[in-house]
Amino acid sequence: MPHIGAMDSFHIFQLAPIAMWIEDWSGIAKQFAQWREQGVTDLRHFLQQDPQRIRQCVEQIQILDVNQATLTLFEARDFAHLSAHLSDIFRGEMYNLQIEGLVAVWKGNLHFASEQVNYSISGKRIDIQLRGQILPEAEQDLSRILVTTEDITAYQNARRQEFKNRALAEARFVYSPAALWVEDFSVIKKKLDHLKYIGIEDLRTFLDVHPEFISDSIAGIRVLDVNQKTLDLFLAPNKHVLLENIDKVLGCPEMLNSFREQLLELWEGNLFHQREVVNHALDGSERHVLLQFSIFPSYEHDWSMVQLAMTDITARKKAESYLEYLGKHDVLTKLYNRAFFHEELKRLTRHKVFPVSAIYLDLNALKTVNDDFGHDAGDDILRRTGEILQQAISPPYSGSRIGGDEFVLLLPRADQQAAAKLVVTLRELFHLDNQYHASLPMSIAIGTATSEPHETLEDMLKRADHQMYLDKNRYYAKNSAVLSL
Repeated sequence: MPHIGAMDSFHIFQLAPIAMWIEDWSGIAKQFAQWREQGVTDLRHFLQQDPQRIRQCVEQIQILDVNQATLTLFEARDFAHLSAHLSDIFRGEMYNLQIEGLVAVWKGNLHFASEQVNYSISGKRIDIQLRGQILPEAEQDLSRILVTTEDITAYQNARRQEFKNRALAEARFVYSPAALWVEDFSVIKKKLDHLKYIGIEDLRTFLDVHPEFISDSIAGIRVLDVNQKTLDLFLAPNKHVLLENIDKVLGCPEMLNSFREQLLELWEGNLFHQREVVNHALDGSERHVLLQFSIFPSYEHDWSMVQLAMTDITARKKAESYLEYLGKHDVLTKLYNRAFFHEELKRLTRHKVFPVSAIYLDLNALKTVNDDFGHDAGDDILRRTGEILQQAISPPYSGSRIGGDEFVLLLPRADQQAAAKLVVTLRELFHLDNQYHASLPMSIAIGTATSEPHETLEDMLKRADHQMYLDKNRYYAKNSAVLSL
């Protein structure tokens, strides 16, 4: 084997592509000996008690030589320039990072390694991988140690950026204004793949025949994580409580129907989709949410990592329901309004429902009540009328307020006898109500009619309206006669 001479070793040292230092640690060896005499046994603990002791060791290191790569790395013109700026190169957190190397040498190791931070003479931060090797014949006095400092700044920057990105992603998950779930759908994928393997082509029909497949699939979902917004949305104090009661959130009939549609989406290969669904909070209250489903990139093969983003639209759905209610109902009486009445007539006509009976009702002398007692009293009578009519009927019958004091009941498939029976019930209810409100009794005019074969509903309603006016005329005629006496 060829022998490497001193000159060759010198050239290898100088031309090496990595920064190399020849250092004299004999001062540290003497310091160690002194501390051992003082009874120090745990150097790490001893140094951590007083960081100044670390600086005391480092300042005793003598730099004997460096190679060209070192001068280049630290932006030094020559060895003298480098030596004059050692305090700029070795500073800050570097001292604490020296503990590992000092402890290794204290324990008698001939080599050591650690990640540290140095600075170039111009002040540029340099992350380094430091490795030290005690050279032969210097094991006792540590007078010659070869130290290499590999620039790993790019690597550390990448690590720091990765950590920053991860922390940012976690923060976005935790503090997202939407309720986020991370779930494992791999069991569901296996179930759907198995159905395709055995020849199932129409999943919709399969689910109609085997509805238990839906609940079995839900049971196969594994919740990996949820964020704070999810806990807030479903009134859970923590993740453990939510997951322990997950059946309360996902087990409602509405959720089964929604998940059925979601299975159909996945069956068709729609790995990113959204829909409105209904869940329940842990107290049983409804939560309407806009659910956005997505499978994370690189997990398309097994669906083991999916995200569900839920935006709470409960308030919006309540507002929509209220607006829909206002569009069909009279706010004062809580009965249906004139618009609904006409739509219901169209529906009954379109479906050719027969027979249909109608009961027209009109409050007698409501104007007198308004004039004598005020409109609040008149409104109270209207509310009482609405309560009585709602008490008397139930679907498919409907009651509508079609004018100021005019009401009509539509009775699908009710014959003349059924309508007459209901009129008797109404008169009894109004009589009982007047006994309870003796100070402000009300009178009602009633007219009924039942559709005849080949008669339009409009004509039938005209007959009921006419009967109501006859009843109203009898009321006013009777009261006029009483007043004349």
